[in-house]
Amino acid sequence: MNEQQTMLSEMADGLFAELGAGASLAECWPQIEEMALSSLLIDEDAGGFGGTWDDARIVFRLAGYHALGLPVVEAIVAAHIASPLGFEGRGTMAASADGTLDSDGFTGTITGVCAGDGADYVVAPFEGGAIVVAGDGAEHSARKTVSGEGRGIWMLTGGRAERAATDVFALGAFARTAQIAGALDAALAQAVAYANDRKQFGRPLAKFQAMQQNLATFACEAAAANCAAIGAAQALDRGDGRFEIAVAKLRANQAVGTGTAIAHQAHGAIGFTEEYPLHPLTRRLWSWRSEFGGDSFWAGAIGGKVLAAGADVFWPDLTARTD
Repeated sequence: MNEQQTMLSEMADGLFAELGAGASLAECWPQIEEMALSSLLIDEDAGGFGGTWDDARIVFRLAGYHALGLPVVEAIVAAHIASPLGFEGRGTMAASADGTLDSDGFTGTITGVCAGDGADYVVAPFEGGAIVVAGDGAEHSARKTVSGEGRGIWMLTGGRAERAATDVFALGAFARTAQIAGALDAALAQAVAYANDRKQFGRPLAKFQAMQQNLATFACEAAAANCAAIGAAQALDRGDGRFEIAVAKLRANQAVGTGTAIAHQAHGAIGFTEEYPLHPLTRRLWSWRSEFGGDSFWAGAIGGKVLAAGADVFWPDLTARTD
């Protein structure tokens, strides 16, 4: 990391650690606004931070590491897309939008709205790009993920809306990849600490070869997810990162299954208790794995691209991505 990224990391790390998984949106959002995190990807000449996608990856990863219960990640991506179109306030992201856009605005349903209560607008995938829809007049239907995070439904009739050419679905997948990488690191740290502290048959669990092997496997999976997120961020900063995002999200998804299984195995029964801090991480990991493309979706996207291009260009195309 460069000096600016180190400062950004220290600031976000301290704030997210203070707020934590149980942070109240109404009470804690002013602290997010005070640090202007939502303007991270807005150009400097427009009053923003002017950050890169690698800067965003650092913040997204830390949000995952601390199992942050606030929609900071969604607000950053939403502002990046919606600010140039004149939308202001707290934005968020959604899984999909189904409806029509005409001179009267957007009429339809937006599903999977992340922490939509009180949001001024939402950005959602729509007809191959994105649509930005104002929250005024929207009817809300509450839904939650397995981790308790809001993923509601907005129903609108003629709401103010604008199209955007940005592939918000891919950006959502990138954001979840970075969050997964951070949460895996945190779950691994908890598993290692517990294995070192907990004794069985007169010695720490970490001294048993089977436990060491499991934790080493977990560490490899967490490292793979982090490397995938870094590669996707670098590709986005170069221009078109859709292929790298597809690969990164698929690899991170795969790491979730292995990592969460080992984390809970290492902790035994205590890992499933309400009071223990492991489940805010693992339940979010299970939720993020399916959001913005699950395993089969991204495997199909990658496989389809490779098959369409043909075997003769597979290796040259792959190596050319990072030359």
